[in-house]
Amino acid sequence: MLKQIPAHKVLFLDIETVPMVQNWSDLTPEFQDLWLKKVERQLTETDTAEDFYHQRAGILSEFGKIICISCGIIVNDKLRLTSFYGHDEKIVLEGFIEMLQSKYFSTGVILCAHNGKEFDFPYMARKMLINGLELPNALNMQGKKPWEIPHLDTMELWKFGDYKHYTSLNLLAAVFGVPTPKDDIDGSQVASVYYEENDLERIKVYCEKDVLTVAQIFRKFRNEKLLEVE
Repeated sequence: MLKQIPAHKVLFLDIETVPMVQNWSDLTPEFQDLWLKKVERQLTETDTAEDFYHQRAGILSEFGKIICISCGIIVNDKLRLTSFYGHDEKIVLEGFIEMLQSKYFSTGVILCAHNGKEFDFPYMARKMLINGLELPNALNMQGKKPWEIPHLDTMELWKFGDYKHYTSLNLLAAVFGVPTPKDDIDGSQVASVYYEENDLERIKVYCEKDVLTVAQIFRKFRNEKLLEVE
């Protein structure tokens, strides 16, 4: 079934997110209280709400923001990459929506990400609503049956129905022999690179490398040769 999907209609993507503000003290008292209520059951005896904010706020759409969306499409066995990134989340999302509504994707697009169904896709949809943007068809999941939603998730494909099984993108790449560039940062460092170094370009490059890895694993699932990059 996976081999029947037209590869040129699959949009591989990855997002990078950070806390909505750099420091816990920058949150309004209302949001500090809401954050504490959101995570209080997850806090250990040694955790503070402030420490947990720095660790986890970026992955929660109510307390984080998207700073980069990187995408790739396969054309003639080559991966073409593009990214939307910046400090203004709304502008980043508008660029992504405009691409989805372009002539190239007018007949439909299938979004593909690693753990996309649990993270990337719902995060983007929620942030579009928060920013007052209309959901594009590819992310408008409300009222649809599971088989009507045009999404692929490489982690879900690897589970084969084993819902307790979590496999990282890096581990999948390793077991399939997919070469991955040696990065100088990982996901846990994105917030510090953004807020302390103000290096969006570095984050964009990191995000695009993950998109390439997702596309390569997709190819491995279809027993196809690895991609060239353009």
